[in-house]
This record gives sequence, structure tokens and C-alpha cells, in this order.
Amino acid sequence: MATLKQLPMIMEHSVALKALFDGLDNLIQAMLKVTRCVLDLKALPSAYISSEFPALKAAMDHVQTAVYWTIRSAVACASQITSLTSYGLEYITSTTEAWELSTLAHKLTTINEHLQKQISICNQHIEEKRNVEAYETLLNLFETIHIDNFKILKALIYPKDDILPLVEATTKKRVNLEVLRRRNVLLLISGLDVSQDELSVLEQIHSESKLHATRHDIQQYEMVWIPIVDPSVQWTDPMQKKFEALQSTMPWYSVYHPRLIHKVVIRFIKEKWHFRNQPILVVLDPQGKVLCPNALHMMWIWGGNAFPFTTLREEALWKEETWRLELLVDGIDQTILNWTKEGKYIFLYGGDDIEWIRKFTMAARQVALAAKIPLEMVYVGKSRKREQVRRAIDVINLEKLSSTWQDLALVWFFWTRLESMLFSKIQLGKADESDFLMQQIKRLLSFDKAGGWAVLSKGSSITVNGHGTTILPALLEYDLWKEHVPTKGYDQAFKDHHDRIRDVAHPCCRFEFQSTVGRIPGSMRCPECQRLMEKLTTFVCCHDDAVSTIYE
Repeated sequence: MATLKQLPMIMEHSVALKALFDGLDNLIQAMLKVTRCVLDLKALPSAYISSEFPALKAAMDHVQTAVYWTIRSAVACASQITSLTSYGLEYITSTTEAWELSTLAHKLTTINEHLQKQISICNQHIEEKRNVEAYETLLNLFETIHIDNFKILKALIYPKDDILPLVEATTKKRVNLEVLRRRNVLLLISGLDVSQDELSVLEQIHSESKLHATRHDIQQYEMVWIPIVDPSVQWTDPMQKKFEALQSTMPWYSVYHPRLIHKVVIRFIKEKWHFRNQPILVVLDPQGKVLCPNALHMMWIWGGNAFPFTTLREEALWKEETWRLELLVDGIDQTILNWTKEGKYIFLYGGDDIEWIRKFTMAARQVALAAKIPLEMVYVGKSRKREQVRRAIDVINLEKLSSTWQDLALVWFFWTRLESMLFSKIQLGKADESDFLMQQIKRLLSFDKAGGWAVLSKGSSITVNGHGTTILPALLEYDLWKEHVPTKGYDQAFKDHHDRIRDVAHPCCRFEFQSTVGRIPGSMRCPECQRLMEKLTTFVCCHDDAVSTIYE
């Protein structure tokens, strides 16, 4: 104002008047903040918040007080400015009105803090109401029949038209959701901690599936990665780098940025599709209808043969399956598949107790020599304890105890496929079916949690699936059943003796489900005795999602 009114005297003493200028500025800013609060209160949408809502009522009760002190502060500012421009420096420095400015600023600041607190509570309430409304809208959207999938995809990925929400894999260019219209769409939903083992295997299966669809003139699908990140967590540079590194390796479409996925969509994905932290693969048809809430299990088990990844296709594939070695190692080890064609006897075995492994492999070889049969053995590790498995593989290779899988990704895939078989049945609501195949899968998964185990097959036909506490004694007692080998065959004679030991020992079965896997069965029956198993829940404090459900 001194510049506009051309008052060089004031500008010359600007340093001396700094405290007064700061007081005026602080008070004016406080007035503006309180005014904005009052306007914000008037602008709150009545459709989402009632005037009787406690926080809104508390704020409105202070509006008259806020207006009074704002007007009084405006008068004080005007008086000071008038005095400054009309009477000069001597008048200003001789008065005590500068102290009044500070007192008024403090008063308005206190009022502003109270109003801001109440407005924040109101806005949180409004956001919750809007989120509930948006969630209901999303639910209704999936229950409605559509002519194409565009509305569904927009609601899930990004509802606005102001940006291009997808990144195309080969060109790395951003594209519109139109590229997915009227296509079969597979939504790969995961966090940023998806493993390279999962991605590498999924990439291979994805390529084979696309080729399979082309060869059989089937309508192809597009896959889209939807990264899920906790919206309450601050986005950081390391997270950005991790996201970009993952995105760059994926040969399919991906969402441009995780923050595009709204918290309501994240809630829907968790509650309706049972996403926790483990990846899931949701299948949408060209009209946006959910054909399968998680086809990843089908991907792991049957690869491209599961196309088009519908629940009907999943049920049909299970009807065609039998308990055979190809089911366990398909797509993992071609050498084993060659042995099955040659009709060899094959032991698959696992565990991390190296002493048990030594005793088992030595006993198996001695019995094979005595029975004069061609025997191969392959160590397949454990579903967990990666480092222990690595050390066991090193010892087995050094001592030449049996064949192993050098690539630990194959060990991971073997156990992931087995777990997927169980989760597939859980998803279909048939986890407790009494079919022989499912009982054997559950038995094998249970053995993995409790020491060593082995599966014996002749060619592709599996005859024995036993725990270490019954398999090893059966081998060591070869003298008790060797006389039956010429008439029954090695596999049947071994099975008969092993089953007699198992009938006495009855090894307990145990299943453990991490909270991150999504769907967990409400109950489980023991594959040995068919009784309902006892259910336990454990918590591990060092991991956010370390809750486990245990059946034993």
C-alpha cells in the first residue's frame, strides 16, 4: 500500500515497521482461513450429512462467533492501515494497537483449528457415505447385464476419461480401455511383492495359452495387471521403482499407476474375490460377467488346456483327471514323463531332514537291486523352507543320492500346483468330496507339513503315497514281503506291506492356510479317517498378514 500511495517515508522505515506488517499479515491470513471454514461448512452436501451430525452441529454453533471475530478483526486491520497511511510513523509506534492485532490473530487461529477439526470429521463421514454408495453401485453393476464389458472395466480400473489408464506391454505406450472392449479379459490382481517365480511361470503359460487359442480358432483374451497397494500407505520412490521394474517385465497390459485403483474397488476385490496378498486371476467375459473368481489355480494345474478359464471348464477338467504321476509333474520335468513312458518305477520324495533322506534313498536302492527292478528317484523338496531345501539339494547331489531339481523355481511350481489343486476344489465348494484323487492330494500336502514322505509309481500309475514314518519301515522290512514280489509285482507287494504298517501307525494329517491365500475352508475332513479336523488359528507378530488357520 505504501508503494501504491507513493509514501516513501513508510518504505524508508519498513524495517522498524516489520513487526506491525507481520501482525497485519498474520491477522488477514487468519481471517481468510476462518472465512474459508465457514464457506466449507455451508458447502457440505446435505445428501451425505445431517445437520444433526455431532461434528457439523458443533461447528455450526461456532459460526456466529467466528463471523463476529472476523468482522472485528477486519475493522482492526482497517484502522491500522488508515492510521499508517494518514498519521505517519510517530502515531503508529506510539500506540498499543499492534498488540491487539496479535491477540485477534490468536483468537481466530483457535477458532480456525476448532472448525478445521470438525470439518475434517464431517468430510471423513461424507467420504465413508460416498464410499458405501460407490460400493453398492459397484455391486449392482456386476449384477446387471451389459452389452459389453466397458462399464465394468471403467468402474474397476479408472472411471474418468481425463487420462489413458493402461500401459501396452510391447510399445510401453499408454492406451485407453477401449482396447479391452468386447474381449475376454483376465485381471491379474496382486501386490508389489509378486515373486519372479510366479511371473516367469505365468508368462510361459500365458504365451502357450495364446498360442493354444490361435491354433484352435478360439476367441483370444487379454490380460491386465491390476496392482493393489494400501491407499493409506504413502507412496515412495522405492515403491515407484519396484512397481516400474515389475511393470516392465510383464508381457500384457498393466494399469498405469496403482493409485488409479480406488479404495472402494480394493474393498470389492478383497471382499468379493477374496484377494489378500497372493495373486489372483479373475476372468471376465466380453460382457463383463465374472466367469471365474480366480483362474490362477487352473493356470498352474493345466496351463493353456484350461482356456477359456471358466468354472465349467474347471469342473470338466477335474472329471477327466486321475491319480497319476503326470498330474503331479506335468509341465515341470520332461525326464520323469519319459520314465513313465518306459514303465520305470519312480520315487518322488520330499522333506528337509537329510538323515532321513540318506536312509530312505539307500534303502530304496538296496530293495530295488534285490528285487531287480529299474528304479529312479527324484527329490522335490518342501513347499516352504527354501534355504533348507537348497542345502538338501547340495548334499543329495554331492553324495549322489538321487536326482534333484537344480532350479528352485521348479520346486516352487511343484508345490504351488499341488496347493492349487486343493484351492481349486475349495473354490468349487468340493474340498471335502470323498473322491480318491482329492484324498491323495490332501494326504500329500499334509505329509509336507510333517517330515519326509514318498510317492511310488510304476510308469504313470501311483501305487503308494506315504509318510516317512511308514515308507522307510516298509522298505527296511523287505524280507517280510519279498516273497510276494514274483506273484504280485514289486509295486503291489510294497503297497500291501506299507498299508499294513499305516493301519497301525495312522500318521496324523495337518493343513495350514496362511491368511494371505484368500479363501479358507470353514471345515476340513481328514483324508485318513474322514473325521472333521480340529481347527486352530495362530498369529505371528512379526508379519502383518501372518495369521494361519491350521487343521489337524
